[in-house]
Amino acid sequence: MSQRGFAVAAFRDLEQWRCAPLPPSVLGDLDVLLAALRSQSPEGGPFVLAGVEDEFFLIARLRGTRTLLLLSDLTASVEFPLAAQALDQLGEEPPDDDEMDDAWPIGDLELFEDLGLSEDEMDRLFDDPDAYPDETLEAIVNAIGLAEPYRQAVESLRP
Repeated sequence: MSQRGFAVAAFRDLEQWRCAPLPPSVLGDLDVLLAALRSQSPEGGPFVLAGVEDEFFLIARLRGTRTLLLLSDLTASVEFPLAAQALDQLGEEPPDDDEMDDAWPIGDLELFEDLGLSEDEMDRLFDDPDAYPDETLEAIVNAIGLAEPYRQAVESLRP
């Protein structure tokens, strides 16, 4: 099943961060998303930002030989294959029925500490109950200084 959304790879080009759009196929399968991530130069810890159907986002980042994952909403794993695969990769269980009313992130909140976004600051970005996933993702991108390349890559995906 095809998912609506977008995916962008962020990578270092010499000393500057760049963003490039990725094909929609990465939104339906974590292995495809991680293959796109691993195809980037490992310098600086490249990452992929994927937003699915205005419901959640997933960030995958290479740090050395480790792959860090951050899923913006644990409850998305019930409905969306990419989120379910990320949850499985993180070794976490799907939420119980009584946990479905609250969205909360799961995974590596410290994945951008080297870019100046601490785990505590990341946690604060997720604390706004009225923020949509794309707004939280934009706040993260702004905090790490990648706003303009990210905006350009996402706009290039729009028909």
